[in-house]
Amino acid sequence: MLSINGHRKKSMIKLIDLVSGYGKTPVIKGLSLEIAQGDFCALLGPNGAGKSTLLYTILGYLKPDKGEVRIAGKNQSTCKRSWIARQLAFVPQESAHEFDHTVLETVLMGRYPWLGLLQSHGSEDLKVVDRVMERLQLSDYRQRWLSELSGGEKQRVLIARALVQDTPIIMLDESLSQLDINHQLEIMKLLRDIHRQEGKTVLIVSHNLNLASNYAETLIFLKSGQLLAQGKPQELINSDTLDRLFGMPLDTLQNPHSGRPNIIYP
Repeated sequence: MLSINGHRKKSMIKLIDLVSGYGKTPVIKGLSLEIAQGDFCALLGPNGAGKSTLLYTILGYLKPDKGEVRIAGKNQSTCKRSWIARQLAFVPQESAHEFDHTVLETVLMGRYPWLGLLQSHGSEDLKVVDRVMERLQLSDYRQRWLSELSGGEKQRVLIARALVQDTPIIMLDESLSQLDINHQLEIMKLLRDIHRQEGKTVLIVSHNLNLASNYAETLIFLKSGQLLAQGKPQELINSDTLDRLFGMPLDTLQNPHSGRPNIIYP
């Protein structure tokens, strides 16, 4: 795995012959791939391809039936949950919560992996939270209830919670699927800025191939629980590869703004 200047980049996530699923039914079937340090990856594929299952297995929510998940060079199965929580931050899809919380309370939850036993949030935790909330334009929302916010505002809060967790890797599960296009663009631009300015490794599950092509540096195509292709948008967004992925011909055209290939519809 080489960087632009020819130096080998550190592997942040490495999957080796991974088999994972629910009960006796495998969804991920012998998958191997690597995600490099500081990469911005989009995980794409048709419904049922295993995208969310793969994400939950990397996070440790699902135990692999076979194979290995390595995070920052360590075998995930031998690591404590507290260590994993300091490496991986997760932004779920927007979902209803049984108990409502303020924006400040929600963002502060991201600091839990750094607290000792019975330790409360301190001044340093609040400084981190204030800095992140200001960056994401959430300072005026501190005492607002999460239930009062729009979909785009909630996603910014959940991303803020992930950022204050201060991990080298951020993972998102279809976090844009319920948002209007303006909020989708806002979140993707934000993730790109975080990736570029802080060098974080970003992995987002998405159904929007054009957004992924315009903003991500690496695309990962998953089909039937197996890796179909991994590479740059310029390499993978083409009629032949997309036909293999979705089973239908799709035409592409270069986006004049991003310079990346985009799907066009007849």
